[in-house]
Amino acid sequence: MKKIILTLLVLNLLAVKAQQFPRVDIPGSEVRKITSTIVAEQEYELQVLLPAGYATSTKKYPVVYLMDSQWDFPNVKSIYGQQYFDGFIPELIVVGVTWGGINPNPDSLRARDYTPTNETRLMQSGGADKFLDFMQKELFPFVEANYKVDNNSRTLMGCSLGGLFTLYTLFTHTDMFTGYAAASPAVGWDNEVLYKYEKFFAEKKSTQPLRVYMTVGDVERGRPVFERFAKNMQDRKYTNVNLRSKVLENTGHSGTKSETYSRGLQYVFERNQLKLSNDELKKYTGTYAVDRGNKFEIKNEGNELVFYYSPEIKFPLLVNNEKHFYATHEFFNLYFNITNGKIEGVNLARYGSTMYFNKIN
Repeated sequence: MKKIILTLLVLNLLAVKAQQFPRVDIPGSEVRKITSTIVAEQEYELQVLLPAGYATSTKKYPVVYLMDSQWDFPNVKSIYGQQYFDGFIPELIVVGVTWGGINPNPDSLRARDYTPTNETRLMQSGGADKFLDFMQKELFPFVEANYKVDNNSRTLMGCSLGGLFTLYTLFTHTDMFTGYAAASPAVGWDNEVLYKYEKFFAEKKSTQPLRVYMTVGDVERGRPVFERFAKNMQDRKYTNVNLRSKVLENTGHSGTKSETYSRGLQYVFERNQLKLSNDELKKYTGTYAVDRGNKFEIKNEGNELVFYYSPEIKFPLLVNNEKHFYATHEFFNLYFNITNGKIEGVNLARYGSTMYFNKIN
């Protein structure tokens, strides 16, 4: 009896102690809710990730809309941090979309919202057009009214049925987004009905520049269906569409998300790597300084500009355009001030802060 009482006391103490630990929250994120009048009075929960320095910034940010946020928001939060700090993507806002209300069933609701046609095995399916109508008429205005977003830079990301929805959106509502990342898209849905929408897209010949990244795992059952569909897309040679398709090694259906979203964001936000002549590069070389004495040098080495913090610390610069040079080892951007073809100075932008350096020689 004493042992039983002692055991109960220990378990009770452990339970009390466990309650004293704080929750694990995701820094820099917040939850908002919106109820749609278009999709059957459905409440949607928005999981929003904001960049550091957002509160005091006046600029507008690209926005990434993530499907199935109930599963993938923490993953994409980590991916954003990795890719941003390595200099591959800009500061941006992530809006994860999931379902709210009392005990929502994501498996059923995603089959409703992400599928373009009604498939008899899933009676609730076929609501993609309504969901897109919700996004365009309710979600976008809500986000734009509450956050500093760049309306000209929207990216859509989803996996499986979310990937099907991503490609369907590309084909039928092309102007809604400028970038698309589809992980293991369910291209076999409803007897491969997606081919019909792809044909419509190809014939439309969209003039809007788009970037599309799509993947499948090499051990997925749907790999042959995906590869056939991807080849069909690649053979089209769409005007103004940059398309990349990849089979991911030693990866199954669920495992495609991390690499697809990492590489997909890199691809969507990929910058130019222009080659300038030695004569063109010459005007950028020299010493740059601020009033308090901080300075750096830019040299031309082998027809490539090299940034020198010191004689020992240096790295090459890539050329996005005449006024913008960058690096990919970290978030590092140089925006040159050019007057009548002459370099006056440069803004050095690193991790949310900017400092202007005058060209002194």
